[in-house]
Amino acid sequence: MTTEVKVPSFPESVSDGTIVAWHKKVGDAVSMDEVIADIETDKVVFEIPAPANGVITEIAQAEGAVVLAQQVIAQIDETATVAEAVPVVVTTPVESKQPAPQDMPVAAIAKANIKANPAAKKQAQQSGIELSSVAGSGKAGRILKDDVQAAVRSISNVEVTGERPEKRVPMTRLRKRIAERLVDAQHTAAMLTTFNEINMQPVMDVRNKYKDQFEKTHDTRLGFMSFFVKAAVEALKKFPEINASIDGDDIVYHGFFDVGIAVSSPRGLVVPILRDADTMSLADVEASIRSFGAKAQENKLSIEEITGGTFSITNGGVFGSMLSTPILNPPQSAILGMHNIVQRPVAENGVVVIRPVMYVALTYDHRVVDGREAVQFLVAIKNSLEDPVRMLLDL
Repeated sequence: MTTEVKVPSFPESVSDGTIVAWHKKVGDAVSMDEVIADIETDKVVFEIPAPANGVITEIAQAEGAVVLAQQVIAQIDETATVAEAVPVVVTTPVESKQPAPQDMPVAAIAKANIKANPAAKKQAQQSGIELSSVAGSGKAGRILKDDVQAAVRSISNVEVTGERPEKRVPMTRLRKRIAERLVDAQHTAAMLTTFNEINMQPVMDVRNKYKDQFEKTHDTRLGFMSFFVKAAVEALKKFPEINASIDGDDIVYHGFFDVGIAVSSPRGLVVPILRDADTMSLADVEASIRSFGAKAQENKLSIEEITGGTFSITNGGVFGSMLSTPILNPPQSAILGMHNIVQRPVAENGVVVIRPVMYVALTYDHRVVDGREAVQFLVAIKNSLEDPVRMLLDL
């Protein structure tokens, strides 16, 4: 009995996908639900599980092929044995316009004859190293993480004289989509940014006092992001324009608070959503953000987890950013930018003291939000964080 392997149905916002890796080749035995291929869309990477136990007898679409929902990409013979498998068959090769394998990202050149463990593949993807150029030291020549790291060190130690090396790598679908959205935001929205500074000492005092008890009670660490999420939600309640969006000639005021948290991934920046953030506790927020971060690193975020959102927060401070002007995440009308915390001299009651200060930025769409609301929104966040009790008392 032969079973077809089909591309899963995509959400309405996704029209097609690209096969970026086959984890099995023709002749390999597979188990039901075992991941046999990865398909990248504009938003996420879908893992394609085997629909049945058996042996792969045909691969109908090569890596790099663009496929549609419900399209057949492979065949599995449920009665065949490995010895009975036919030679590799690719009935629909990728057109010559596709980039050569040596020019493609690591995730798209994982050929069936390259054996590497998952940690090595992840390290290669993050380092921009082609697995085909790495010598494996594991059993049967399998590439290990240490092999990739050694290759990275080897490349970094090469001295190039008299040459001007270049490397051309096609954009991933996600990177293309990010580029399109950012350019579109700059062309369509009347973006303006306002700034403020926050004395983080009160939040740091609360965190230092309760972080051990918090982690013991809730089984998650207490970070700064949860305080910012809660402060932002309270400010959004006071200034609904900042939680709104434009739809044609209408302004849509959202009566819920779905806060997007920008996180980095090997494929680029993604913004998973904290649904109904106003109902979440600090522990819920921290646990959700850490889960999103882990999923982003493994390309495990679902379409539902990164779709929607009424407001976004991005934290460039984790990378050392002192100040920036974040770009809107359309169709949202505002985004909050956090930055690093630095000990700075500030005046308090006529005396100069040293305080841990963070600069914050709010980029907003001036078509929806006036400068007064934007400034007062940041002030509301500042007041909440510099006196955390205000959030508990709903002040």
